[in-house]
Amino acid sequence: MKYARDTRPSKLPERTAQLLFEALPWIKNITGKTVVIKYGGSAMENPQLRHDVMSDIVLLKIIGMNPIIVHGGGKSINAAMERFGLPVEFRNGQRVTTKEAMDVVREVLVGEVNQDLVHAINAHGNLAVGVSGSDAGTIIARQLDPELICVGEVVKINTDYLEDLIHSEYIPVVATVGMGTDGGYYNINADMAAGQIAAAVGAHKIIFLTDVDGLYEDFEDKDSLISNLTLDEVKEALASGKAATGMIPKLSACVSALEAGVFRAHIINGKMPHSLLLELLTDCGVGTTMHSTDEACEFDAHPLGTFASRLVGNH
Repeated sequence: MKYARDTRPSKLPERTAQLLFEALPWIKNITGKTVVIKYGGSAMENPQLRHDVMSDIVLLKIIGMNPIIVHGGGKSINAAMERFGLPVEFRNGQRVTTKEAMDVVREVLVGEVNQDLVHAINAHGNLAVGVSGSDAGTIIARQLDPELICVGEVVKINTDYLEDLIHSEYIPVVATVGMGTDGGYYNINADMAAGQIAAAVGAHKIIFLTDVDGLYEDFEDKDSLISNLTLDEVKEALASGKAATGMIPKLSACVSALEAGVFRAHIINGKMPHSLLLELLTDCGVGTTMHSTDEACEFDAHPLGTFASRLVGNH
């Protein structure tokens, strides 16, 4: 049975063409540049969201961006520790990581979470390489606090391996297990590791995919989302104590990256479909952008009222 073709005019082709046209200067701006993407939260735990985010990263790679993915895996670690009968304990937001727990952290981060992300990317072609922070001494760490035992802080990022992978057109996917200056292994906060990696490789941008839309002046007021901040304003937010606990390591990592010369830092909601593409390739953006200059420049200012913002609103 055949049906008559719907000849009513559709605005979809026009919208699609306009969106592609809008993306052109942003694509030119990002081509050939390294962007560190800190990946975590629900966008990593949900299989469909994970597939979509990895597909978006592959698209960004195809158009010429050089992504480095840095990930944690807190929920997966919690589940594994419970299976092994190990206590799950946090102090000041940091996981207490005994030597037994460190074995579980390594197994989960390097052997499970990392390989799942590599597999999701490589479904589109052999593009991704899994990297433990201890590989080639990429992340060198020391003990952060004796009470936290195997929790470390970054001493040095050795960039040779990451840069070799990028030069060979691969996407490094980094699990944040550090090699200790004492020869042991350390569990590294993934936000802080991402900031240090971005600074060390001279990244153009660092992006945090998280579970909220960005930084709020008042988290309870969803109309108070902050679209742009200067570096000084980020420091002020940290010093004031008003930043939500979960935002503190992200903002601290942004400060480290921006002070080292990273052009922009972004916090966006990884649960929003294609938020990474909207933030990087449209005029409006979808999250919070931080910059070290006094004012946002032509790129990354993300003014409201553009075609892309209207398109997002229609969804």
